[in-house]
Amino acid sequence: MIFRRKSKNEDLETATDEAATGTAEPRAEGPFDSTEVDPELLEAEDRIDLGALVISGLPGMELRLQVDEQSGDVQAILLVVEDSALELRAFAAPKRTGIWDEVRQEIAGEATRMGGTATESETGFGTELVLVVPVEDPDGKIYSQTSRVVGVDGPRWLLRATILGRAAVDPEAAPPLEETLRQVIVVRGDEPMAVRESLPLRLPEGAQPVEEAPEA
Repeated sequence: MIFRRKSKNEDLETATDEAATGTAEPRAEGPFDSTEVDPELLEAEDRIDLGALVISGLPGMELRLQVDEQSGDVQAILLVVEDSALELRAFAAPKRTGIWDEVRQEIAGEATRMGGTATESETGFGTELVLVVPVEDPDGKIYSQTSRVVGVDGPRWLLRATILGRAAVDPEAAPPLEETLRQVIVVRGDEPMAVRESLPLRLPEGAQPVEEAPEA
């Protein structure tokens, strides 16, 4: 796997409400909370410990980390398989209510402001968004980029997953990344956090990031 360091800032809206320790009904399918799985699964050989997220790798997968340029904190992880990718971000949420409905509306609104479209779709992950937004390439040409944004409300957390590339538009290419998403385990921890605060991510033990120039 390749560990690359990308500069990327995310403006997260925070609230004063702090999450307290709580439990939720176990879900039949993942992603899972760490309290819903056998503790030994967290340390299995095929698992990659990234702090708040424990994932399973895929053959030929590249693992890239998006790091905030100012703080140095890992903001998101990107799993790349051939011409598709899965971005994962985890946030703190209230004890008794999920925040995906609210966050989804905000994402849709931002896509519209960018001149794109946002369409809701019902899938096995619940209500997700299909975004089509204009993107400028390094040569200054504008093209449309399609992505699927999935939100999973867990016990005191929200996992936001974005499917990019071929898997976002070709149903036949999506299953490997969807299965990877279902196998994600979120380690929320017991500490109080502001709602929407990013759950702490880290490099896997022994890994060294490769510095990458900031994006223009």
